[in-house]
Amino acid sequence: MAKQRIFFTGGSGKAGRHVVPYLLDQGHRVLNVDLTPLDHPGVDNLVADITESGQVFNAMSSYVGLDELEPGHGVPTFDAVVHFAAVPRILLKPDNETFRINAMGTYHVIEAAVKLGIRKVIIASSETTYGICFSDGQTDPHVLPLEEDYDVDPMDSYGLSKVVNEKTARSFQRRSGADIYALRIGNVIEPHEYAELFSHYFAHPEVRRRNAFCYIDARDLGQIVDLCLQKDGLGFQIFNAGNDQNGAVIPSKELAARFFPNVPIVRELGEHEALFSNRKIREVLGFKEQHNWQKYVTWPS
Repeated sequence: MAKQRIFFTGGSGKAGRHVVPYLLDQGHRVLNVDLTPLDHPGVDNLVADITESGQVFNAMSSYVGLDELEPGHGVPTFDAVVHFAAVPRILLKPDNETFRINAMGTYHVIEAAVKLGIRKVIIASSETTYGICFSDGQTDPHVLPLEEDYDVDPMDSYGLSKVVNEKTARSFQRRSGADIYALRIGNVIEPHEYAELFSHYFAHPEVRRRNAFCYIDARDLGQIVDLCLQKDGLGFQIFNAGNDQNGAVIPSKELAARFFPNVPIVRELGEHEALFSNRKIREVLGFKEQHNWQKYVTWPS
């Protein structure tokens, strides 16, 4: 595919610092817009605050690097926007501030993209929209597996901000006709975290109930973003971004019966098929995971 000029917000965060290098490896030019620059070869950085609309418009209509001055044709237009910048969970800032930054920041980014004529926008939504992760007390989902047509109903400020962001994306897509895809990103796992975390997860599976046992390898998330960049013409779409299997060694039906005994299973599940289903990204985008946990963890250890 043609290499793209990408405006990427939040590339210095836990997910972004792996997704941006993946996109660079595919030959894309990436401008990382963040409050903290990403120190990685080939990355162009611009420090900007997404909660300031003027900064977003200015950054999105700027040169990426000094080399772009040479042709003398003015500022090139970005081919795509990937928006990951956010307060990453509750309990880092007051709830109202988490909501403000996430909801208004996303509004500013999508608005700027649409008004500047950019036809592809990918935003980071979240598994937390399903209302289990940050619920008060132990909450059951309505059904399993969790798929994109679920009536999302979080009770926390972070999950709510992500639901609002999906609605914002849908609204701007209707008025613009651009492709805007929202990724409900599962629990992001960096390469070093397999050795640090997964043996504990397997010995104590109850600690993963709030995530519905999902995970997404940060490098596989890079593949998903790149597949979204390649796939045109879908309008507004929501995709679960997770790996093929659960972050657990217990078979899926047994896992559901043990931890979600009162929740209906609405379709047949594969033996270890993720309860946080990634069927849509496999069928629509052609996702093929490269980093299953079995490559990095031996169990029993």
